Amino acid sequence: MKRNDWRFIVSILEILIGAALLVLGLTGVLDEFWEGMGTGLIVVGMLMFIRQIRYRTNAEFKEELDVKEKDERNRFIAMKSWSWAGYTYVLVAAVGTIVAKILGHDDIMMMLSRSVCFILVFYWLFYLILQKRY
Repeated sequence: MKRNDWRFIVSILEILIGAALLVLGLTGVLDEFWEGMGTGLIVVGMLMFIRQIRYRTNAEFKEELDVKEKDERNRFIAMKSWSWAGYTYVLVAAVGTIVAKILGHDDIMMMLSRSVCFILVFYWLFYLILQKRY
C-alpha cells in the first residue's frame, strides 16, 4: 500500500475516533477533555482528508507537495527548525523550572525539570546512535 493510501486511511480513522470521543464526551461517559480531544481529531482528520483528495485530484498540488517532501533545502530547513525549537524549549523549560521553584510551585517545577531531563537523555542517546551510524 502506498504512503498516500495510508495517510488517507489515517485521516478517516482520526475522524471516526474523534467522533466517538466527541459523542462519549457529550453523553457524559467521558469528561470534557476527551470531548475537546475528539473535536480536535475531527478537525485534523478533515483537513488531512481534504488535503489527500486535493493531492489525488490536482496535479499541480501533487507536484508541489512532492517537491517539498523531497527537496534537500526544504528538508534542511525543517531539521534546522526542529533543532531550534528543541533548544528553545530546553532553555525556556530550564528557566521555568527555576522560576517555578522560586514561586513555590513544586509540581510545575518537577514537571518542567523532568521534561528537560528526558529531552537531554534522548538527545544523548540519539547522538550516540547517530555517531556510530555516520
